[in-house]
This record gives sequence, structure tokens and C-alpha cells, in this order.
Amino acid sequence: MPSLEWIEPVIRDAQERAPDAVDVPIVVVRVDQQRLYVWERGQVTDIFDVSTSERGIGFEEGTFKTPLGLHRIVERFGEDAPRGTIFRARGDTGQIADILTEPGARSRRDNITSRILWLDGLEPGINQGGNVDSLRRYIYIHGTDEEGRIGEPASEGCVRMRNDDVIELFPRLPVGTVVTILDGPEVPDLS
Repeated sequence: MPSLEWIEPVIRDAQERAPDAVDVPIVVVRVDQQRLYVWERGQVTDIFDVSTSERGIGFEEGTFKTPLGLHRIVERFGEDAPRGTIFRARGDTGQIADILTEPGARSRRDNITSRILWLDGLEPGINQGGNVDSLRRYIYIHGTDEEGRIGEPASEGCVRMRNDDVIELFPRLPVGTVVTILDGPEVPDLS
């Protein structure tokens, strides 16, 4: 298990800046590690490999980059959908994706599968409002049919997870869950 000394200041910062997020987990996505950490009951309870944008970090609409900063889950989609269900515009298509597990294997399109946790930015001018709005950019945590690319930057801006992982995590992350996305162990000064 990687050293977790860095996470407590990150959690404290998230709690201070989103004080109404009480009795819900806090999720920390580390872009530099391609990992997602779940903080519950005063400790890290889970660590999942993820994939953020293959184009890097960025905030502006149309860049297909992963935005940093403090977010909140505002909507959830896919409860009880079968593993691998393909979603388009957050709607269940009734189709099941062929999950590609070979390293580097790519599907014909960027399929969003199994579950969707839609993120809303909480920092005006950084990830909220104008052309940097994470909600309007449709930034999600979601399953992917390209599981063989998990652990490396591969998405079009979202945070991709393995299908079994996002299905496991989904019931534990209600609307209102705080998600902070970082590019390193330090709390960024985005001002």
C-alpha cells in the first residue's frame, strides 16, 4: 500500500471548504498516481486504480482534459443496471459492452458503462461557471469498456474505473459526496 501521510491535510481542506458534506465519504483522485482513494470514518477504506484524461489536466470546455479541484456528486445513474451497460447522455441504451481487458485495447467509441457519478465543480472560475464548468462539461466517475487501459491516462476528461469497482463503490457514494481531484500530494492553490 502506498504511503498515505499526504491524505489527511487534503481531507481537512475538503471538509473546511465543503462543511455541509457531513456523514458522507470523501473521494480523492490523484491524477499523478491514477488512483482513487475513499475516505470514510476517519480512514482510507479503499484504493482503486483509475484513468483520467489522456490529454492531461485542464479546466476549459472542449479540451477533454480532467479538471482539478473540489467537486461534489450531484447525480447518479445506473443503479441496478447490469455490469457493462452502455449509457448515452446518461440514458441506459439496453446494450452491454464487450469489456476489453487486454493492456492498451481500445473500443470503437468512448463507452460509458455500468454506473455514472456526475460531478459538479465547487470552485467558481476554476471548475464552476463559464467555460470551466465541470457539470456542463459532463465530468463523471464512470465504468469503461477499456479496462485494459485503467491505471494510465486514457479518458476524454472523466475519471474511468473498472466496472466491478464502480459498481461496488456506487451505493456508498450518495449525492453530496465530496470529490477532490489533485495532481500530487499537496492541496493545490488554484487561485
